[in-house]
Amino acid sequence: MSSDQHQTDEPVTTICPYCGVGCGIQVQQGDDPGDVQFMPWGDAPVNEGRICIKGGAATEVVDHEDRLTDPLIKDDSGEFREATWEECYEFIVDELERIRAAYGPDAVGFFGSSKTMNEENYLLQKIARRYGTNNVDNCTRMCHASTVWALRTSLGAGAMTNSMADLRAETDVFWIQGANPGEQHPIANSQYFRQAVLDGATVIQVDPHANKTTRSFQIDETDRHMHLQLNPGTDVPLLNIVLKTVLENDWIDDEFIAERTEGFEHLRETLAEFDKAAAAEECGVPLADIELAAEKYATAENAAIFTGMGMSQHRCGVDNVQNEINLALITGNLGRPGTGVNPLRGQNNVQGTCDVGAMPNVLPGYQLVDDDEARERVEEEWGFDIPDEPGLTNVEISHEFGDGIRGLYVMGENPIMSEPDANRVAERMEELEFMVVQDIFPTETAEYADVILPATTWAERGGTVTNTDRRVQRMRGVEKVHENTKHDLEILSEVGTRLFGAAGFDFDTPEAVFEELRQVCPSYHGMTYDLLGEEGLHWPCYELGDEGDPYLYEEEFDTESGLGHIEGVSHTPPAETPDEDYPLILTTGRLEEHYNTGTMSRRSSTLNRQTPENFVDVHPADAERYGIEDGQMVALTSRRGEITVEAKVTDDTKEGVVWTTPHFAAASANKLTNDVLDDRAKIPEYKAAAAEIEVALESDDD
Repeated sequence: MSSDQHQTDEPVTTICPYCGVGCGIQVQQGDDPGDVQFMPWGDAPVNEGRICIKGGAATEVVDHEDRLTDPLIKDDSGEFREATWEECYEFIVDELERIRAAYGPDAVGFFGSSKTMNEENYLLQKIARRYGTNNVDNCTRMCHASTVWALRTSLGAGAMTNSMADLRAETDVFWIQGANPGEQHPIANSQYFRQAVLDGATVIQVDPHANKTTRSFQIDETDRHMHLQLNPGTDVPLLNIVLKTVLENDWIDDEFIAERTEGFEHLRETLAEFDKAAAAEECGVPLADIELAAEKYATAENAAIFTGMGMSQHRCGVDNVQNEINLALITGNLGRPGTGVNPLRGQNNVQGTCDVGAMPNVLPGYQLVDDDEARERVEEEWGFDIPDEPGLTNVEISHEFGDGIRGLYVMGENPIMSEPDANRVAERMEELEFMVVQDIFPTETAEYADVILPATTWAERGGTVTNTDRRVQRMRGVEKVHENTKHDLEILSEVGTRLFGAAGFDFDTPEAVFEELRQVCPSYHGMTYDLLGEEGLHWPCYELGDEGDPYLYEEEFDTESGLGHIEGVSHTPPAETPDEDYPLILTTGRLEEHYNTGTMSRRSSTLNRQTPENFVDVHPADAERYGIEDGQMVALTSRRGEITVEAKVTDDTKEGVVWTTPHFAAASANKLTNDVLDDRAKIPEYKAAAAEIEVALESDDD
């Protein structure tokens, strides 16, 4: 039993395993180990005892009948059989050593998980580097890679600049673009953002789809809510209208620009010939509305930008986020409470998984692998050489299955569901020579594995996770539910030790791993388990005793020059635009009741009762043109595939735009989405693809 497991009649405090808000909850284990119950934690630092529907139902999956309970190996007939842990470990080590000897270390890819702890992801990326490759990545590639790229390059850190607490207290205008906190971060939305609006703040939402966020801010008898319902893929033109309006009216902060930024003239030059009226028409939003929104943001005392996957998941995702940074910099809305550019992280540890180096181009603390000085510092601590060239991202790895990539180690990820153009991902996965999947359920990806290792759930183990506003918090576990499962850290420690020896890989507890992480991750160096306590700490904590920073960049930016980088950007349309064969634009989003690939949420009876199957939102004008009635089954197609879903006729979406979700395996949006990548961040363009729709043919049984 690890130091963060507790065999006690008392409930243990831990963190909700779903979104990145980092809500504290308690879990109570009964006499039967499988009887694990949710309990509220009234003094939890982030959520103050309140919880959303997913958090309240989180314990329903801990002892679900689908849990993986014994190791499995695929036999010669293609069927899985039970195996011993010893047999699996020997098989994994033999295969990894065989592939490295035959093809070199870059023939294997490693997928970390934003649903596992900092310590586990740290150890996985360390194994990858000791193996000799930087081919390690996690699902932030699918969510926020472009955000991380732009923020790190232009400001210094790929994270929220501010904390939810200071935003609630100080923000006058909330600019929410491509994010839907009402559904994806419900407690942040209700406890922080909506509360600020009720206290007098204004919210401007920019999103092609009306949703629970839109409705949550419709404050009666005020003009403090605007929804700019733009066409998918037109975020740069809309923000360029905002930026040019700010320049035309001299709503800029001249002193801040002069003292703390670089590149302002490039922005001016980019916008010199920019046609606002034509851009507004392309966006599908009245020019006057965009200009009014620009005025509200630029003239506020404190204005904060919130960004999400609606901005990042485009082939121009870096440009989208850069333009948000431009807006914040020229108006001086950075470096103080109530301001900033704030990505809302989708999974409970997507921030931490990136922080600890589970990415192909950075080591812990976002130290670049091709920075000789930084790499050598980490090598000195680890005692081995690290490859000096960035590795492949997870989508690039999947493109190389069976060719450059012969083996794959997957911890807690489900790429067949999460990656775009999912049908092709599955086809390519069959070409791998060897794959190991480490998970709690038999995922769609696990069907293709050679070895399946049964891990423990979030409720059964301890470690740390880092939430959306950089708060590092401890999770604590109850006793294991199934005897023959193992903690992810225990599995990785055993695999690493068998591959490379005990030195550097034989860890008894998560705390021991965290102590090593502190030595190679500067922003975590001042943290210890004792100092984290119940409240946690916001990074950066450079020295013991640091209390962490609720907001960043008060004095300077963490760039080479110390200045915030402004850079004008021009519109790059989606890779696919409507044509005669596919005349609609398909875009996607999440639901409050479900979560990512649905591995956990679709196994929750509470959540499934809310939304048991996928659907597609269709505008009434499109429904009339196609002869579609509300509730009718329709075939939604793109150049990559087809799904059959129920049509919901609603003006939540724009005419010419259809909207669906990725949560349901039988009809996942990712069978349709485009895998074209942003050139720099390598994030796929989930948010815009050409599509067609028609009434589904009735089955023979009807």
